[in-house]
Amino acid sequence: MKADNVVRLEAMDALIAALGTVDAERFISMVKRDTFDYTEWQRKLWIGKSIEEIHALSTEYEKNRIPGSTDGGERAG
Repeated sequence: MKADNVVRLEAMDALIAALGTVDAERFISMVKRDTFDYTEWQRKLWIGKSIEEIHALSTEYEKNRIPGSTDGGERAG
């Protein structure tokens, strides 16, 4: 497991690379003031879906990803 400061630095670098400095700062400000509960969202995300459905969704997502993409980029459909 990486140290917290390493995770923070890598996350900030990733945000800046993906969004640029200004939008990365905007994103952090939005997250800090938002009451969004990621853990609760994750708990509810897959309710009602079978493991087979989740697997099919992940397989389809992976099939459509751009090779080498680290940002979840998908091919234009």
